[in-house]
Amino acid sequence: MIKKLVTAFAAAITLALASLPATAGNQLAVAIGGYDTVSYHQGGPVPGEARINHFWNGAIWYFSSTENRDSFAADPERYAPAYDGYCSWAASQSYKAPGDPNVWQIVDGTLYVQVHPRAQELWQADIPAHIVAGDENWPRIHPF
Repeated sequence: MIKKLVTAFAAAITLALASLPATAGNQLAVAIGGYDTVSYHQGGPVPGEARINHFWNGAIWYFSSTENRDSFAADPERYAPAYDGYCSWAASQSYKAPGDPNVWQIVDGTLYVQVHPRAQELWQADIPAHIVAGDENWPRIHPF
């Protein structure tokens, strides 16, 4: 009888915990594939180093230098990619797809990452409209 009660209690706790919403804003364990997000704003992506990191928005961000890490820590929203590093084209189309850190562009100071080169072509066909759509869709497709 006690074994059945313990099993039922464990199942109830597991179900309760599974139903809790995630609180991290960025569900990627290591943001943008470990690339230094500040480096995109300095001419192009450079892989970060695990030992030079910063935790922000539910993810670990790697940097190629302590200066870049400190710049990011001082103003993360300036350097972080739109849509938490997910594909900007997908966000504009109302779904999430992982971003490829090698397929990117900066528009008006914001880093946008796409899932593959074809998505980038589609994105570039009407960037202003896709940004508006992505911004409208993002809270719905990524509520936390």
